[in-house]
Amino acid sequence: MKFIITGGKPLAGTVVVRGAKNAATKMMVAALLSSEPVDLENFPFIGDTDITAELCKTFGAQVSYDRAAGRARVVTPSITNVEALHLTRRNRIPILALGPLLARAGEAIVPMVGGDKIGPRPVDLHLNALRALGAQIEERADRYEASAPRGLFGARIDFKFPSVGATENALLAGVLARGVTTITNAALEPEVVDLIKLLQKMGAIIGFGSGRTIRIEGVPSLHGARHHILPDRNEAVSFGVLGVAAGGPVRVKGAVQGHLMTFLNTIRKIGGQYDVEDDGIIFSGATALKAVEVETEAHPGFMTDWQQPISVLLTQARGDSVVHETIYEDRFGYANDLNAMGAQMTTSSKCLGELPCRFHGMDFKHSAVIHGPTPLRGATMRVRDLRSGMAHVIAALLANGTSVIEGVEEIDRGYENLDERLRALGAAISRQE
Repeated sequence: MKFIITGGKPLAGTVVVRGAKNAATKMMVAALLSSEPVDLENFPFIGDTDITAELCKTFGAQVSYDRAAGRARVVTPSITNVEALHLTRRNRIPILALGPLLARAGEAIVPMVGGDKIGPRPVDLHLNALRALGAQIEERADRYEASAPRGLFGARIDFKFPSVGATENALLAGVLARGVTTITNAALEPEVVDLIKLLQKMGAIIGFGSGRTIRIEGVPSLHGARHHILPDRNEAVSFGVLGVAAGGPVRVKGAVQGHLMTFLNTIRKIGGQYDVEDDGIIFSGATALKAVEVETEAHPGFMTDWQQPISVLLTQARGDSVVHETIYEDRFGYANDLNAMGAQMTTSSKCLGELPCRFHGMDFKHSAVIHGPTPLRGATMRVRDLRSGMAHVIAALLANGTSVIEGVEEIDRGYENLDERLRALGAAISRQE
């Protein structure tokens, strides 16, 4: 599957942000914790939720959709199977099923982590957290085999890094563990907090302590609930960048200011314009954009998933911009594609941020210098991962001429009907087999 895009056209109009991919998939797994229905509103119908639905069904869940209303229902009367090694497609979600399966069935076998190709995804934080709660886990060549013969018990879990996935895993395992679980240096991204809100509706007892501390008091069982999924802030950023880069105004309905504070500050520094409304944010361009320095950090810092679209925008800014990636070691794979389109983007293994990061002294190209402004021209590209794929789309929309983007199934994992929504803004984009 591929996109054919003719760039250089002004974009304007309204686009509605869908429910967050990074919340919806975790909430589907959370539904495995209860025998009662969990109803999810503002549900995104994307590739990753399809993959997660297949995973949940493997364990005995029933998944149904009301597409017109944007709702999904997941109900798991009982765990009928504890192994999920033959999924037709994979993402990073299966490892999050370990806690619910251990809590309800006492054992679990899930495949190795998949998902975006942005460097190794170490899972030691996940496994150590589950082991602290009483799980016995064996790492095989292609799977994780876990059991909890005595059940799960509350414990203190100290993370060396505020990992989103590991925090979610500890939450999903801790809510039915006996006793109190305390997580320190926890991730507090909006998607994590939204998952906590759902779990609380289901009957969990979860509170926040000073700093990055989460305290869970285990309960014997959870019940069903209804929850409205928060808007996807990655979508909001992608469309916001387009509004600034392609003239606008683009009204991003559903964008939440409180979820985008660092991004909005960066847009203002670059010279882009935005206006916050009650139900969204309007983005528009400027006569001249200025170079800036960007450093990705854990929330509430600049999100790692935002550096790809902002880097495309910085190709149109005057001067030398610096982007320092501190979360993942291999997130500049799209730089060669941008350079083939006319950008001047140089990657480096040096820490070019204010402070050395955890990749300091390692041979990971985790910093970039972007010289601009440079006109972009159409090119043929293959999507490497979800977020760099969106960078390809944004670059193609800004470029002169026609671009071909192959492998858009990766983009479909995280963006629902992206081509249709972009056409509504005036983009010349079509989908071909």
